[in-house]
Amino acid sequence: MPSPFNRRSFVQVGIRLATAALAVGMSSASRAGDDAEPPLAAYFRTETARLAAHPLLDVKTAEEWKARRPELQRRLLEMLCLDPAPERTDLRAEVRGVVERPDFVVEKIVFQSSPGLYVTGDLYRPKTVTKPLPAVLYVCGHAKVEKNGVIYGNKAHYQHHGAWFAANGYVCLVVDTLQLGEAPGLHHGTYREGMWWWYSKGYTPAGVEVWNGIRAIDYLVSRPEVDPSRLGVTGRSGGGAMSWYLGAVDDPLKVVVPVAGITDLHDHVVAGNPKVDHPHGVVEGHCDCMYFNNTYRWDHAMVAALVAPKALLVVNTDVDPIFPIAGVRRIFKNVETVYDWYGDRDRLDLLVGKGGHEDTVEIRHPSFAWFERWLKNGKGQALADVKEPDRAIPVEALKVLDPGRPLPTNVNDTVHESFAPPPSVVAPPESPSDWEALKAKWRTMLEEKVFAGWPSEQDGGRVIVHRPYVARSQDGSTEIAKGGLGVTAYDFWSDDHSELKLRIWMFATPGRNAKVVDRELVVLNADGWNRYAGLIAAFESETGDPTAHPEFEAIKRKVEGGALISLLAPRGVGPTAWPKEKDVQIRRRFALLGQTLDGMRVLDVRRASKCVQPSGEGPPLTLVGDGDAAPLALWAAVFEPEVGKVVLSNPPATVRDGPAFLNLDRVLTMPQAVALLYPRAVVIENSAPEPWAWPRALARNLGAASLWPAIEPRSRASR
Repeated sequence: MPSPFNRRSFVQVGIRLATAALAVGMSSASRAGDDAEPPLAAYFRTETARLAAHPLLDVKTAEEWKARRPELQRRLLEMLCLDPAPERTDLRAEVRGVVERPDFVVEKIVFQSSPGLYVTGDLYRPKTVTKPLPAVLYVCGHAKVEKNGVIYGNKAHYQHHGAWFAANGYVCLVVDTLQLGEAPGLHHGTYREGMWWWYSKGYTPAGVEVWNGIRAIDYLVSRPEVDPSRLGVTGRSGGGAMSWYLGAVDDPLKVVVPVAGITDLHDHVVAGNPKVDHPHGVVEGHCDCMYFNNTYRWDHAMVAALVAPKALLVVNTDVDPIFPIAGVRRIFKNVETVYDWYGDRDRLDLLVGKGGHEDTVEIRHPSFAWFERWLKNGKGQALADVKEPDRAIPVEALKVLDPGRPLPTNVNDTVHESFAPPPSVVAPPESPSDWEALKAKWRTMLEEKVFAGWPSEQDGGRVIVHRPYVARSQDGSTEIAKGGLGVTAYDFWSDDHSELKLRIWMFATPGRNAKVVDRELVVLNADGWNRYAGLIAAFESETGDPTAHPEFEAIKRKVEGGALISLLAPRGVGPTAWPKEKDVQIRRRFALLGQTLDGMRVLDVRRASKCVQPSGEGPPLTLVGDGDAAPLALWAAVFEPEVGKVVLSNPPATVRDGPAFLNLDRVLTMPQAVALLYPRAVVIENSAPEPWAWPRALARNLGAASLWPAIEPRSRASR
């Protein structure tokens, strides 16, 4: 990955800023969704447009597309946490009951897509089957069906689809989703539960749903009533999204009809349907099951394009509040290009009905007719002949699991803990050459799978530094001096995102009259900002007295000893913080773009380190971070070799406990991340030594003269 920095690219420009302007850059008005075009909304627009500019990854020909398609499918599976895929174990399918209707039969099915991961479904088939029939997997959207505390699953709500297929000569398996199914699991880890570590593990419930769908197709083809050469998939809402994913990765499928299941990143992140809900991005209306982890930074047109050349009918309504039609049409235009490459344009169509997020006859009957056309070898019904009489079954009759016959121990409600494989167990290398090889491997994986959202310089990643001018200063100095301590503020940003300005406060002796023997950059989290905000405000206020602040004397002592002490509040901290109620959806927007908020904060620290020491001259820089700011300092140092020392206070000992970095837990552990800094000085404060056994063993193997990293019992905050 090209470096986002060029030491000669810094632009130093003097500007006049009033000292009262403490809150620069993203202020409290910076809310994704405000009409006032706040800085953060502008950031998301720019980043989304960057990905939208390459909807098919710049593929231009049929030959190139066909050559790349297998690897693109593999990448999609990886982003769904399905590469490597779970083992295709015995389904252990059971029929828990049969419902007889006048023109079809329903078998109540339960199977295990993986050991202990249960899927409940209803299989609809004609009463009499004399030859193998076409089969359709119906994947449900969220539709809670529950009475008196008894869960009947999403499948009970969508039963009319299965009934139509069975009454018209198909086998149709309608399967529950993990969320709201009879054996319920969790779809709302980031949306509702604060489980940001899902990103670090590379986990998404979409992967579980796709896996359950793949295994459901395995079950269908195991049935003697099913013709395995005539398979289709359909579903609405979340089921529409799963139809897209399954159509993209499961090539035995011949027909795909996703209903209200896709729109592009512009609609998800920036601007949904202005007439209805979520006009500033429909991500706020979707749970986590809708999304792959965007490691390779795709717009959603890529998923749609991978369905080609299957017979694909794209179905939507014109005012759907969470699948805006404008984004659907943009995606369809790209998909048309791919079908033209295959010479199969007749196998693609778009159906737009009237209304909102609804399962209407207007869109349902043409969907049935599409299957009739493409799965019955030209012998199916025309749209005008499709009829749908009432075939409703009491939901109680469709329940698969008997409350008196519970499942054996299942993992449905904890699958998010185990579905994503952990990193491979790696012993500390015993030779420098082996360590260099492992570091190179990890570095490549980090650049490609964890921090790929960092811009290159070619993408506009140059850093610009402005040095504020203090209007009340008589001598033209940009420094504020009080009580024998001076502070200078610097604003910086990248040239592609001038709307996102961050500030560094650098403390030194007034007039810089002491020899600099140490440079220290302290990375602040919310607690750190609360610790220093009063001190900064006292300096920048005309009448403020910083000498009474608890941190004043400690900083002054260091400065008088020759240190330059700088404070950085990364994006979303301190002056650039957004309202708490906006935090969840802001973090989710970053993730849709193949970034995480914490990953971009690491970039802020890297840039700040260049501002503090732009030419690499003078004493090496020390990065300091406490709590969840410690990994920000750590990762900035990994990518900035001129950082000489890192101090990690109260650091999280596991990836799961720390800030969220996309896929990090699939690459290495937190102790292994610390090891990447060897032999630079690393001090770990206020932590037991046991979690750091791996880097200590590495250092010992490589001949360290003393225990590395150093572990001290007290944090800086307690001194």
